[in-house]
Amino acid sequence: MSPISPLSRFRSHARVAGMALGVVLVFALLPFVWPRDSQTAGKSLRIFFVDVEGGQATLFVTPAGESLLIDTGWPGNDGRDADRILAATRKAGISKIDYVLITHFHMDHAGGLPQLVARIPVGTVIDHGDNRESKDAPTVQVWNAYQKLLTEKKLNRLTLKPGDNLPIRGMQATVVSSDGALIGRPLPGAGQLDPGCDNAEQFPADQTENARSLGTFITFGPLRILDLGDLTRDKERELVCPNNKLGPIDIYIVSHHGWYQSNSSVFLNAIVPRVAIMDNGARKGGSPPAWDSIEKSPRLENLWQLHFSEEGGVTHNVASEFIANTQGPDAGNYLELTAWPDGNFEVFNSRTQNTRKYSAH
Repeated sequence: MSPISPLSRFRSHARVAGMALGVVLVFALLPFVWPRDSQTAGKSLRIFFVDVEGGQATLFVTPAGESLLIDTGWPGNDGRDADRILAATRKAGISKIDYVLITHFHMDHAGGLPQLVARIPVGTVIDHGDNRESKDAPTVQVWNAYQKLLTEKKLNRLTLKPGDNLPIRGMQATVVSSDGALIGRPLPGAGQLDPGCDNAEQFPADQTENARSLGTFITFGPLRILDLGDLTRDKERELVCPNNKLGPIDIYIVSHHGWYQSNSSVFLNAIVPRVAIMDNGARKGGSPPAWDSIEKSPRLENLWQLHFSEEGGVTHNVASEFIANTQGPDAGNYLELTAWPDGNFEVFNSRTQNTRKYSAH
């Protein structure tokens, strides 16, 4: 056997060192090449925006495996909305709903609860207190059905007020509005004087259940998420004037399906959302004045819609890629937002099967 020359030995060692360095570099780069693979395993917050045709049903599933459903859609329709919520629970891999939060007792928000409870176990129901709209027949009907359900199914009932925290593990959820009352102190990082209030329009006090909506401020890592149910313009103004009690929001679940009774300019310019998701129907929500306020808010990157709004027409709807259900027969497509503890998140459109990613700020 011929001896190995010093030059050959050097080249051999160099090749080994180069391979080792390459392996180190590959492993160093892996978290950046495939961030979602490493983060998805038990670490993400998943939010399903279920299409209930102009009502609300928003399902949160935390990294701790606990679930919160905000509102239950409509009654009737052969259990359509309950079935669509059930489909979302299956996609999320859960067999029960730990908490169902009823923002208020209007039919498009609380009417679907009896049908839902008949299909899947529910742990605790959260509300703002008793129904206050005693002269509206459909609302009274929903309230009576709720009372009957609490008695017959022996559901746990939890009534919360502003400043209370929801007892859910895996994310922080604080009540900011309930039964017409609002938080008295600013949230952490908020409280600045809002100069936009000086010339902002004053709105008459709403007398319906809408103004009593149970609104929640949710944090997950650095992300700030806001869901106010159908809270109306008069209450919005109180939340941000003269001092902004909420501060900037990353993900805004658009109030009141994008109707003009909510989503005032002074409010949107105060919370400056990065992404807004509107649970409107084809013929309900997406009013041009509200749509304009959202689209013109100074930090907005994208507005997503569950439906093309017929009221909005050509000029007041977002591009097709941001709409789950375009014009045509009811398809029941949903949107899903997945968020990670580092502040990165993405939105998936079940109609297009495409995902848009958003980096942490």
